[in-house]
Amino acid sequence: MPSSHKFSPARKPGPPAAPARADRPFRGITLILASTVFLGTSDVTAKYLSATLPSIEIAWLRFLVFGLIMIPAMVPGSPLYAMQTTRPAFQLLRGVALVGSSLLFITGLGFLPIAEASATGFVSPLFVTALSIVFLGESVGLRRWLATAVGLIGVLIILRPGSSAFHPAALFPIVSAFAWACTLVMTRMMSGSERAITTMTYSSISGVFILSALVPLVWVAPGWHGVLFGILIGVASTAGQWIVVLAFRYADASVLAPFSYIQLLWVSVFGFLLFGEVPDVWTVTGAAFIVASGLYTAHRERVRRSQLLALPGEPSPNA
Repeated sequence: MPSSHKFSPARKPGPPAAPARADRPFRGITLILASTVFLGTSDVTAKYLSATLPSIEIAWLRFLVFGLIMIPAMVPGSPLYAMQTTRPAFQLLRGVALVGSSLLFITGLGFLPIAEASATGFVSPLFVTALSIVFLGESVGLRRWLATAVGLIGVLIILRPGSSAFHPAALFPIVSAFAWACTLVMTRMMSGSERAITTMTYSSISGVFILSALVPLVWVAPGWHGVLFGILIGVASTAGQWIVVLAFRYADASVLAPFSYIQLLWVSVFGFLLFGEVPDVWTVTGAAFIVASGLYTAHRERVRRSQLLALPGEPSPNA
């Protein structure tokens, strides 16, 4: 008797699904605090190396170590294999933005006190707010725009354009923050379909290829201490980024964002101990404006999410 079942061709398995979120805010906060130590260490070490090595070479060392760490995720048959993606071009574009952000920030560190560069770099949430309108279709109300304006005032206080204190290199952390905001927005756009390990793998590949093409143009043979500190930058930054990814599994960005500013404390302490840098009153005041702006933006994001959950499709006009 012929079978009545219809057989369909076997489908090629797609990339593994991203892990489910878990609502454990205390664990997420603990992780984000730990990440600030690693990321602060990476920034301080990069500033130390900037006195003897070009920024492109420092960034290359960072991404080379990053790529070596991610090799198990690139090998077919490995339990960690993560090269399967539904959006390869988007992954590579995100990697380009990440490389640009890292390279520009390291370049700025070579000319600026680390506290000033780091505080200026924390304007990325302001760029995320603007980019979310265009690429994520989010509505941004008056209150968040006012918070953005406060953050921009903080940047102007730190930079003091038009005065003798202004250094053109201060533009590097700002453009770096914009590139990092692009990275965050693209990460959010892919978060529902791409695993974190896949995103990190493609970022490491992009960084190694781009910077390997550029580093011969500026190559300076590093001493053994340069190699060791380059490895430290790569390990610390990779660990910090990975911990951030883990933190977002346990809490929303609006919950975690305020605690990321602890990194400003670490880099200020490290900057004083290692370079004798003491943030001036302008940097402290401007940083206070930027942090206040970021905290309020995170608060409004939390309010907006609660309103969307309560009344789907009816976001507050003042969010």
